[in-house]
Amino acid sequence: MGKVFEHITDDLQEFIGQQPIFFVATAPLDADGHVNLSPKGYNVFRILSPNRVAYLDVTGSGNETSAHLLENGRITFMFCAFVGAPKILRLYGQGQVILPNMREWDDLSPHFMLLPGTRQIIVAEIDRVQTSCGFAVPLMDYVGERDTLIKWAETKGDEALVNYRREKNQQSIDALPTPLHSLYGE
Repeated sequence: MGKVFEHITDDLQEFIGQQPIFFVATAPLDADGHVNLSPKGYNVFRILSPNRVAYLDVTGSGNETSAHLLENGRITFMFCAFVGAPKILRLYGQGQVILPNMREWDDLSPHFMLLPGTRQIIVAEIDRVQTSCGFAVPLMDYVGERDTLIKWAETKGDEALVNYRREKNQQSIDALPTPLHSLYGE
């Protein structure tokens, strides 16, 4: 059954590395605001230390995680075993957004293969690591990554991506600003 850890152990790091998908959850402080839960693929998750993680975030239709982190910093990551022994792993912490124009970008970006449409890096200090059984998680076969988002970003091009982010990524669905708002000055 479930266990709580103070940090990401070597075994848990190995488990994370085997998962082709992870989930990110954030929420605004306002109880009427919308909780966000996003699946992530493309092998973009990195463990920087036993209590520090990051992932490369690419342009999407929304930017909820970014807005919630700017407002309150709370973030949870979840990894599920869809093959092999059942397990769920959650990492709880405080996150922040690192944009390409920030000093921290130069330290963090070398950990990733920058993808077309790269928007930001989400970094988090982890204060709770918890496993649970995962007995009800279905067994599934991994077929591969979808190339749709990468092709979309390549076709759009850098200038059009900036315009897209200006239009679609500067605030959450609850009208909270994202860090991109300060980048674009609008």
